[in-house]
Amino acid sequence: MIPPVLALQDISLTLGGKPLLDGAGFSVSPGERLCLVGRNGSGKSTLLRIAAGELQADSGTRFLQPGCSLRYLPQEPDLSGYDTTLDYVIAGLTDPTQDWRAIAMLEALSLNGSENPGHLSGGEARRCAIARALASEPDILLLDEPTNHLDMPTIEWLEKELLSLRTATVLISHDRRLLETVTKSVVWLDRGTSRRLDQGFSKFEAWREDLLEQEERDAHKLERQIAREEDWMRYGVTARRKRNVRRVAELAALRATRKEAVKPQGTVSMTSHHAGLSGKLVSVAEKVSKSWGDRTIVSDLDLRVLRGDRLGIIGPNGAGKTTLLRILTGTDQPDSGNVTVGASLSMVTLDQLRQTLNPNMTLSDTLTGGSGDMVQVGSEKRHVIGYMKDFLFLPEQARTPVSALSGGERGRLMLACALARPSNLLILDEPTNDLDIETLDLLQDMIAAYEGTVIVVSHDRDFLDRVATSVLVAEGDGRWTEYAGGYSDMLALRGAFVITAAEQPAPVNSAHKGSSASGKHPQKKLTYKDQLALERLPGEIAALERKIEKLRTDLADPTLYSKNPERFTQLTSSLTEAEEKLTESEEQWLELEMKKENLTSDR
Repeated sequence: MIPPVLALQDISLTLGGKPLLDGAGFSVSPGERLCLVGRNGSGKSTLLRIAAGELQADSGTRFLQPGCSLRYLPQEPDLSGYDTTLDYVIAGLTDPTQDWRAIAMLEALSLNGSENPGHLSGGEARRCAIARALASEPDILLLDEPTNHLDMPTIEWLEKELLSLRTATVLISHDRRLLETVTKSVVWLDRGTSRRLDQGFSKFEAWREDLLEQEERDAHKLERQIAREEDWMRYGVTARRKRNVRRVAELAALRATRKEAVKPQGTVSMTSHHAGLSGKLVSVAEKVSKSWGDRTIVSDLDLRVLRGDRLGIIGPNGAGKTTLLRILTGTDQPDSGNVTVGASLSMVTLDQLRQTLNPNMTLSDTLTGGSGDMVQVGSEKRHVIGYMKDFLFLPEQARTPVSALSGGERGRLMLACALARPSNLLILDEPTNDLDIETLDLLQDMIAAYEGTVIVVSHDRDFLDRVATSVLVAEGDGRWTEYAGGYSDMLALRGAFVITAAEQPAPVNSAHKGSSASGKHPQKKLTYKDQLALERLPGEIAALERKIEKLRTDLADPTLYSKNPERFTQLTSSLTEAEEKLTESEEQWLELEMKKENLTSDR
């Protein structure tokens, strides 16, 4: 068995007087990729922080293989204290002299390195933090919700990058497709403890349900056993004192077992309230166009959204998805063309940045509008504590300020506010951010049962496959095309996703909407990343050749295996790895030389 490079064992931690982790842990071996899953608030991020060495557990052991490098991507990375994005990424390198890795990684993620970290959008900050985590090619990679605020091309790029690495990886994510593709093992964190499945995420949900059903059967058996013993206490006590004492002690132990048992967390009760039928035509766009300066957001769009449709909108960050939403709902006007918004519409919007939440208000006041203890839910009034419980909030959280809630809790609060209002048109802008997988399942069921119309912007491929009846895809240059079905159906109809992370348009800065965007010109020379690689590779190839020659010389000793079998195994492994790297480097150098030659001949 391969020894782990990172292991947590019997980790316990109490926060605010309540046990959060109680004997949890996991281990990861070289090159192994596992995902850490569990409900919002189960302690996943806390356990990952303990693994990263950023948080000290109350008890338990943390083992990190000596000499192994580790990089941690938190949910909310802190980029303060750095002048540029390049400075931030270079600071995370194990060897600062290899700054070309930082430059190459930033370029791959559509950043040039000169950006001011304090002025980045959520997606740009996330891409910069990913560049820092990946640039040093660590032995261990800990990623906490890496896809939050990323667009679909970047998610697909990240997926391929993780698959190409030989790094041991522990991943927290709500993105089912990413988990199924990248990870091979699952660690389920539930009620403070962890359980492991080495069959991939696709088998996880059925395995979890089997475990929970077995718990229910065991709990039922325990209740029946206690009932029998209590019946004996009432009617079967005899003069046999020793036997009586033993059975009374056994009954006390059974009751203690029942009391100490931690029951599974409940499920969100998610019900929408219908506001009556809207008109058959919800939104009709005819020859609609919209631009910001010289940049076209929408060009000559014809679209009909009918009552009952579930329309998914797909595109890279900066493609204009939010602008398109505002045009289709009549909030913004197009430069040309007509938009007809249907009659009798009652619209509820869930925005991706949770901007409608006041961070200084309490959870209770957010739900009630600050008017007492009752919340208007559809046509009835409900006590705020009861409504909070439907969304898995505890009564003691009623006076908790919104700013103190986790990302998943803020997401549930937004859903609670939105679903309390009667509607027949739901606008969901990135609704899956920070929600756990169980809550996502219920959101999908609610959308399926919703009597009105749903327009959803999402980068979650699995979510779109489950809820969308059609998807509207950004094709570039303001062109949008509608395809029947979900994301996978769109791929089958049109082939691979055309707009890649490298081709996506620059984001529209709301403060500079009038400025023109530079057009894309044919490539006339190697990129800075390729030029650096071309200059670096000959030296790396020569160094690898020298290393291989020395390893072969050491292995030529006929007595090595008998004297030191461990060293023989280590040298053999190093030789295989060095030969593989040499082959890769030579192929990359040859490819770049051919590319350079072709570009030179095209001038």
